[in-house]
Amino acid sequence: MNKLDSSLVTAALAERGFVLTDKATEADAVLINTCSVREHAEDRVLSHLGHLRHLKKTQPQLVVAVIGCMAQRMGETLLAHEAVDVVAGPGQLHEVPELIDKAMADHQKRMHVLDNIRQPAASEAIRDISERLDAFELAYDSDANHIKSQAFIRAMRGCNNFCSYCIVPYVRGPEVSRAPQAIVEQAKKLAGEGIRQITLLGQTINAYRYTAGDRTYTLADLLEQVSAIDAVRWVRFITSHPGQFDPSILQVMADLPKVCPYLHIPAQSGSDRILRAMNRGYTAEGYIELIEKARATVPELALAGDFIVGFPGETDEDYEATAALIRRVRYKNCFVFKYSPRPGTHAEKKLADDVPAEVKQERNAKLLEIISEIADQDNQTFLGRTLEVLVEGPSKKPHLNKAENEDNPQLVGRTKHDYIVVFNGPESLTGQFVKVRVTKTAALTLFAELVA
Repeated sequence: MNKLDSSLVTAALAERGFVLTDKATEADAVLINTCSVREHAEDRVLSHLGHLRHLKKTQPQLVVAVIGCMAQRMGETLLAHEAVDVVAGPGQLHEVPELIDKAMADHQKRMHVLDNIRQPAASEAIRDISERLDAFELAYDSDANHIKSQAFIRAMRGCNNFCSYCIVPYVRGPEVSRAPQAIVEQAKKLAGEGIRQITLLGQTINAYRYTAGDRTYTLADLLEQVSAIDAVRWVRFITSHPGQFDPSILQVMADLPKVCPYLHIPAQSGSDRILRAMNRGYTAEGYIELIEKARATVPELALAGDFIVGFPGETDEDYEATAALIRRVRYKNCFVFKYSPRPGTHAEKKLADDVPAEVKQERNAKLLEIISEIADQDNQTFLGRTLEVLVEGPSKKPHLNKAENEDNPQLVGRTKHDYIVVFNGPESLTGQFVKVRVTKTAALTLFAELVA
């Protein structure tokens, strides 16, 4: 979601004549798009601002803007920082270019964030902003390494789940779904520009609902409509919440070949006691039943998940329950996070952060080891198989295999199931679908050779 926001803001700035540079020392403006989900992410922002404060001593005309979730959360505190000129929340991203222009002209600090972000009036403002900002998506690509054959489309913003540890509902606001017609029209335009893979985004994408007249559109309806676009080859969606998961989504995945059989569906814990404290709205057994139903409906479904270790009150028994769930589900990959209190959340206000840092670190490392071991075992089943991949481009960590292929670089691609595949081939294949044969496997990567 933040990658998309960065692209859209860059597009809006490009329309005003701005050009990206990799070096802050060459810039007229520096923007930091922020995330508040974890404390570590905010600490990195403050570290960047420390460096920029020193830079502004030699470049006093430099304008620094802090945008996104941390801006919404900290507002005035950020604006008071010596390095900061502009503060804008995720609901004001469309205003960023004008705010930067004004700051360059008069060198005055400016802040635009939504007051009462959970109120209905704010929801309508966010809905309007979504359409105005997302229109820039076609105009500019902020990442030089971005695959020109795939794109993100925001299907909805915000979250209504209020998990006790999560700050997203307070900085992104309530759930607001875009009209399906706007999404499909955008997907058609992207397909006309050469986009072949569409990823629909939402904080809780399976909660997508849009009522028009006497009909309510769901994510299943949206997937079906986007899949109907001839030029689109693959359709993905992230991220899903396990609570009240609509079975029609699974059926669409099974029935429509274009909908990728990949589901990112965070469990967060395998302990019912911790899940209740997290306000997740399901039990570990209920989660497993959903996964079993998903795998029965969608053959070879690939799963990814998220887990939090060290949540307040988490015992060794709770941790072992999480490890047991991971062993039972056998994810393709998982993200594991150490709990950190987020200001204003129920957990921060009501629950003591009582798990020692060294215990959090130990549990984090152990879970990652279990996940890696499972992935390593399961990936071995791909040996010798021929897979179709969408080529993303040259590897960011190139290791040329000169003995086998002296001329071609190492390329990275992804399968329909979101497996990362590395192989040697001409860079001109970037953005294309190709067939590869798997020759070697590891926990996070499949190694292959190009099939002629």
